[in-house]
Amino acid sequence: MTSRLPAKARTIPAEPEQYGLGRSLIATILRLPRHAAALCFMSAAVFIAMTVLEFLYFRQLSGGLPSLDMRYFGFTPDEGMAWLTALGRRGGEIILVWHYLTFDLLFPALLSLTLVSLILATGRRLKTFRTLPGQVQSIVALVLVLPYTLADYAQNIAVARLLSDFLSANPDSLSLASVLIVTKFALLAIPLVVIAILALVGQKPRQG
Repeated sequence: MTSRLPAKARTIPAEPEQYGLGRSLIATILRLPRHAAALCFMSAAVFIAMTVLEFLYFRQLSGGLPSLDMRYFGFTPDEGMAWLTALGRRGGEIILVWHYLTFDLLFPALLSLTLVSLILATGRRLKTFRTLPGQVQSIVALVLVLPYTLADYAQNIAVARLLSDFLSANPDSLSLASVLIVTKFALLAIPLVVIAILALVGQKPRQG
């Protein structure tokens, strides 16, 4: 006598969790252009607040010397030490709290999201970019923006360390901070130029 065993249900392998997270991240990135205007507004608002603090408060603390973040072409170790000396410990703590632990903790990430949204928004005006898979579009935008993001946070850490521990200020640490500042602005120029080019190329020809 033979017994019939119930047929085994077909099992479908569970999708690896990292794939689900990756797809969710890509979907989130691809939705950023919908919020490009809001991101631009928030980035501009934070930038204006940082600029107001720089010119109306921080430069009073340093005797008129510009903050290291404002020195787009870098600075010498002597110039960096002169800024730290002019600030003193109290001034250094104020800038550390009101700049690096508040506004500049948020701004690089916010600006990066804005840049990604603008790259996707302007890129989609071009047929060649628009027809690319969404994953490729998001990767292109991230490759253009992430180097700036990493450089900006690395620079923030370097300068914040100088402000929190004056004993760490030496020619090597000051030179590193200077190189990171120059690198940050150079890497920021790349997505800005790309956005400008995409915006110009993607303009529809005017009808006469």
